[in-house]
Amino acid sequence: MSGDLDALVRVTSPAYRGDGPPDIAFGTVESPVGSLVVAVTGRGVVSCSYDDEHTVFERITRSVGRFIGPDPRRIDPVRRELEAYFAGRLRAFTVAVDLQLATPFARTVLQMLTTVPYGTTTTYAEVAERIGRPRALRAVGNALAVNPVCVIVPCHRVIDSPGTPGPYAGGPDAKRHLLALEAG
Repeated sequence: MSGDLDALVRVTSPAYRGDGPPDIAFGTVESPVGSLVVAVTGRGVVSCSYDDEHTVFERITRSVGRFIGPDPRRIDPVRRELEAYFAGRLRAFTVAVDLQLATPFARTVLQMLTTVPYGTTTTYAEVAERIGRPRALRAVGNALAVNPVCVIVPCHRVIDSPGTPGPYAGGPDAKRHLLALEAG
């Protein structure tokens, strides 16, 4: 955890003294597509985000809980799977995911994405159709834009149309990198 984030933890989680494990483990994982801020609750990975540490920390503090701190024991399995994924050795994540930061509609969209196989893509229209809301293209796009568990919940696999990747929280270069990685 960076020095700035350590100071933020002390201010916003005054009960956390580093003596015991926090309710929410928090850390940063470096990847070929940038820094990913990871947070893990007792239910699973609640954040794998391209947003900066402060933004993610505040979102989690506001929505999930205030007892947040470093806990490598809980972050390391996520880090190992992300590293294996980026090295091309992992095709399906096994870490549990906690989608409590997503709205009910977004949860439906994100859960459906877990069925899109590694190395394949789908379109916004196909996602809308598969969740039974064929006219909800904009809502599907909004749900993907706020995916709190990027990479692990593969929103990068949703494209505008063949040859047109479309937007991505990590930026267009990150999306192209992830799609190329999975295409082999």
